[in-house]
Amino acid sequence: MDAAIRPGRLGDVAAIQAIYARHVLEGLATFEEIPPDAAEMGRRFAEVTERGLPWLVAEAGGRLLGFAYAGPYRTRSAYCFAVEDSIYLDPAAMGQGLGTRMLERLIAEAEAQGARQMLAVIGDSGNAGSIGVHRRCGFAHAGVLRSVGFKLGRWVDTVLMQRPLGAGDETLP
Repeated sequence: MDAAIRPGRLGDVAAIQAIYARHVLEGLATFEEIPPDAAEMGRRFAEVTERGLPWLVAEAGGRLLGFAYAGPYRTRSAYCFAVEDSIYLDPAAMGQGLGTRMLERLIAEAEAQGARQMLAVIGDSGNAGSIGVHRRCGFAHAGVLRSVGFKLGRWVDTVLMQRPLGAGDETLP
């Protein structure tokens, strides 16, 4: 897919919110059940970018096709070198390699910021697309939390995958 990947801007929030809302309402990638409004998505965008972490968007023909960001894995200080990735695409952009391109760029940018581990917390063990994208980008299976969510009338697993960044745990930060 011929899409430009660039840093997100506050002006992208409405399109980001629309893409995410569809995933919230129709999919299992997120366990959120009520779509956040644009103001809340703007708050989340600011929280990530003010930490110096990457938030990327993919755009083609003036249309936003997806977004990806690396947020803190957990807020306690000992986790300061671990980030969690999130990637959401417009359904029309899925299955064309854009998620892989976005994750590769996100990995490079998180590495440049000093992160040492990237975690993927993938909703639904049947989410072959997301699991495949992460595998292609060097993530290893770290575990499955069985039936930890209940959404769209069924129990849903969470798949955990992990990838070292830079020197990973081979050296001290």
